[in-house]
Amino acid sequence: MSKDVIPLYVADVSAFTKTLRKSLSDQDKLPGHAAMMALVAKAAGFQNHQHLKAAKPADDTPLDELALKRALRVFDDTGRMFRWPKWTKVQGLCLWPFWARMPAHQDMSEKEVNEILKSGLSFDDHVLLRRSLIDHKLCERTIDGRVYRRIEQRPTPEALALMKRLKER
Repeated sequence: MSKDVIPLYVADVSAFTKTLRKSLSDQDKLPGHAAMMALVAKAAGFQNHQHLKAAKPADDTPLDELALKRALRVFDDTGRMFRWPKWTKVQGLCLWPFWARMPAHQDMSEKEVNEILKSGLSFDDHVLLRRSLIDHKLCERTIDGRVYRRIEQRPTPEALALMKRLKER
């Protein structure tokens, strides 16, 4: 006999575990609050309470429209960057489209990285972008600078919005 999967949504896990703990008060030895929270998280299919907290859906925080607007200003109608932004926050945001062009889980030579960067630039300073990718922790390289690799991570909501708007141009 198959079991029906019944999804459980708990808005406040802490309050849920306190209530559950109170309902189990007739037992001799009860686990503490933290242990109960871990048990509930494990029962829900997570490794532990921290894993449950990390998996919660992102809140609907508004995008930083000013940074997004400033980032869009440095790209032309074809989606190529024509100047380097002066604000550090915007610089980091503008690197995401270049990060997305780099192949995932693949070692690249400096020459290959330069070709990727040059294809998205209309000014002649791909070295600045290459260094900035390292500084903003979007890319890593070996000490001798021979091998580059994209650091796998989830783009920020602003980065996703920037890449989407650049694609729509």
